[in-house]
Amino acid sequence: MNFNKAIIAGNLTRDPEIRSLPSGQSVASFGVASNRHYTDKEGNKQQSTEFHNIVAFGKRADICSRYLKKGMPILVEGRLQTNNWQGQDGVKRYRTEIIMEFMQMGPRLAGAGSSSPTTPVETPDQAELTPISQEEIPIIEAEEPIETKDENSVNPTKDESISSEKETETKEEVDVNNIPF
Repeated sequence: MNFNKAIIAGNLTRDPEIRSLPSGQSVASFGVASNRHYTDKEGNKQQSTEFHNIVAFGKRADICSRYLKKGMPILVEGRLQTNNWQGQDGVKRYRTEIIMEFMQMGPRLAGAGSSSPTTPVETPDQAELTPISQEEIPIIEAEEPIETKDENSVNPTKDESISSEKETETKEEVDVNNIPF
């Protein structure tokens, strides 16, 4: 069994650089820094930072170039890929990158990517990117009855409505308190 998956959560170290392949496909590359906090043998709190190279292709690259700015929090999921090449000095060089397959932007920070720390980042599709408030999420109480309608019949005849009444009388009711999860 083989598995190649990387999940990184951190902040962008630079704005995405966008370029195009000869085929016309967009490619975006940017860096993400992730921090690790730990306690050393002496009991002192320490922090180490890792820098990751991220590459996105196609529509993901266009989205990255449009919405991402230096300093923004991001979660990236993808696969590891190592490229090698011969440098001008004759030395073989290596670069490990994460090829992005999924991305989730973090909460908007007031100063991320803008010249003024009090101005939030504005985008044309801001309505799509704003998080849903708790008031917009419907809450269904356990005691609330759930209405269902028969999709097969639009206007039932008298005989059909009588038979559907008999079916509802014989169906067993489910108590949500008895569900094991």
